[in-house]
Amino acid sequence: MNASSLVQKVWNFCHTLRDDGVGYGDYLEQLTYLLFLKLAHEYAQEPYNRDTHIPKGHDWSSLTSRVGEPLEAHYLATLHRLGQEPGMLGAIFFKAQNKIQDPAKLSRLVQLIDAERWISLDADTKGDLYEGLLQKNAEDTKSGAGQYFTPRALIEAMVACVRPLPMKTIADPACGTGGFFLGAYNWLTRPGARLDKRQKEFLRDRTFHGNEIVPNTRRMCLMNLFLHNIGELDAEPSVERSDALISEPRRKVDYVLANPPFGKKSSMTITNEEGEEASTWKPHWPHSGTLPSGCGASDRRRWRTVGCLLGSGGKQSVMDAAAK
Repeated sequence: MNASSLVQKVWNFCHTLRDDGVGYGDYLEQLTYLLFLKLAHEYAQEPYNRDTHIPKGHDWSSLTSRVGEPLEAHYLATLHRLGQEPGMLGAIFFKAQNKIQDPAKLSRLVQLIDAERWISLDADTKGDLYEGLLQKNAEDTKSGAGQYFTPRALIEAMVACVRPLPMKTIADPACGTGGFFLGAYNWLTRPGARLDKRQKEFLRDRTFHGNEIVPNTRRMCLMNLFLHNIGELDAEPSVERSDALISEPRRKVDYVLANPPFGKKSSMTITNEEGEEASTWKPHWPHSGTLPSGCGASDRRRWRTVGCLLGSGGKQSVMDAAAK
């Protein structure tokens, strides 16, 4: 099956599940889990022979050997087990749940994914398929996912303003599904750009640093990056599951690209031994410089976040609250 036929097949199954009340977001979530396991299985075979750190009995083969209700039960157990693992594996499966309640349709989805050799598809094909589902999910107003998705044209324009260079670090303190990271990746690998081996490794493993507080959005971001050859199966995730406003950044970066959720508050609630709310702490970081007009208190904290992330001589391209 060629790439375009595979993409259409995945889309068609998405529509089949929607008839059962499974939205784009739920489908994308299950596709993330299953596709990650299938890719890990392929990397564990010849000629790669990589140790993917997936526990025996909770790998791809353990799913394909079951159908119907036994598959559903084992799939739930696998999601729970893998969510306890460290690194990228635990990040992808953190608090994972099965949203496909029909065991027969779950079996069909496993069979659909198992029938293809995904590792043979180029990054553009896998990435475009996944990004297409992300966009559909963002357009589905019921999902509320639009707040995590910035239009590609806007991202491309903002990246072009910064013109990031190889061997530099890039942060997004509210990275959503990773659109700005992919925009920067596409800029750095655009036609005519010639990266040597060292620059390619840096781009894959050390360039991007993000924060995302919503677990499901974070897992989609990590999978989106992974399908575009950013990050590794057995590496630490490049996106932290944390609020960038709660504590000062651990590192300074060369560029900040972001579309922060302006107008939303962030705070840390402290409880006492009885479980009652004792106090609420709202972060306030030092920052020098002029902040954009029209910013409320929470918006100003987001601009201070950008100031704290940037190293000496760093550049930023951040969507202004007034532009929204």
